[in-house]
Amino acid sequence: MDLDLTLVRAFAVTAETLHFGRAAERLGTSQQALSKRIARLETVLAVRLFEREGGIRLTEAGERFRPAAHQALAAGERAVAAVTGAGPVVRVDAWGHLYAPMRTVAQAVQALGAVRLEPGPGRDWPSVAAALLRGDTDLGFGRVHPLAGGLDAGLTQRLARLEPVDAVVSTAHPLAGAGQLRPADLRDSTLWCPAELPRLDFLRRFADEFHIARRQDGPNLGLDHLVEHIRADASCFTLFPADAPLPDHAGLRSIPLVEPTPLYAWSLAWRESHRHPLLGSLLRGFAEVGRSRRWLDYAPQRDWLPDTDHARLAIDHM
Repeated sequence: MDLDLTLVRAFAVTAETLHFGRAAERLGTSQQALSKRIARLETVLAVRLFEREGGIRLTEAGERFRPAAHQALAAGERAVAAVTGAGPVVRVDAWGHLYAPMRTVAQAVQALGAVRLEPGPGRDWPSVAAALLRGDTDLGFGRVHPLAGGLDAGLTQRLARLEPVDAVVSTAHPLAGAGQLRPADLRDSTLWCPAELPRLDFLRRFADEFHIARRQDGPNLGLDHLVEHIRADASCFTLFPADAPLPDHAGLRSIPLVEPTPLYAWSLAWRESHRHPLLGSLLRGFAEVGRSRRWLDYAPQRDWLPDTDHARLAIDHM
């Protein structure tokens, strides 16, 4: 069976965004053309890769195909580089895609200029950790936390950014008129989680720390679904990084949190025994941009971090 990498790339980008419109925009094509590519790939493979009712999500077959698709694209990129003399490519798997992790990566890489990145669709930290250990990717970027059973053994992490988060509520929410809120002010509201709560370490720890008893979660159906739910339910709120773009602010308020300000920790991760030749340059790029933009500013009397992030902050500043 011959696989057309154009079809594989269409699948990979759609699997990352879980949104045909955004995937088509990223690929520089129409949504109709993208849908035809996905349908053609499903015909070639004789499996259904996406469920399309009630929001787009991967089928079980799609989940199995995803890492293989990433490997196929990486192999194609390396083959092209081998004959064109292009420099090495750094494969980066980012997760937490609702929070737009690549906007931070892009700012750091822009400072370096010559580094060529191949973004990959990381599902979550456990799946990216497994890909790093297998050698399927070179670098991970997202929120790192300890994994049960030592599944992250052999990996090294470095904090790259501590980003304040806002509370996002409907304009009909009782607290929508506030200029700022304390986390404790949200105890009578319901925390809406954009995926199953056991997979959302930061939101779970936030809710436990600030005694948010009412919590709702569900499958990750994309950013549009999250926004629509918050807009429609005046009893709910969610947390969102202060600098991350929301697709549509109509009917929403994004309110800064203070006393304390929760910080979302973005980290780089790699396999210590498989360091990419450009890793040092990438780390320097993140450090330079981080210093100029004060990405790692932290004041214990002002800010809040989960205990695991606080411990890693102390290690990184030793």
